[in-house]
Amino acid sequence: MPEISRMVTLRNEVEASIMKAELERRGIPHVIRSFHDSAYDGLYQMQKGWGVIEADEEHRREIEEVYEDLRQQRSS
Repeated sequence: MPEISRMVTLRNEVEASIMKAELERRGIPHVIRSFHDSAYDGLYQMQKGWGVIEADEEHRREIEEVYEDLRQQRSS
């Protein structure tokens, strides 16, 4: 059975959308989990980040590379 782990922490919904689209395009199975909790009105997200990408460990390197490329493009 594959080991599912947290790959990267997402800073906002825009990052989540872009990552989702790119990972789906590449056929990488993943789950995007938001830390939003309406009971705390987003307070948890401010402390821990918007959410995370979870996936099988075998895809870690590729997911991290996609995320790093995204961050470099956004800072340019």
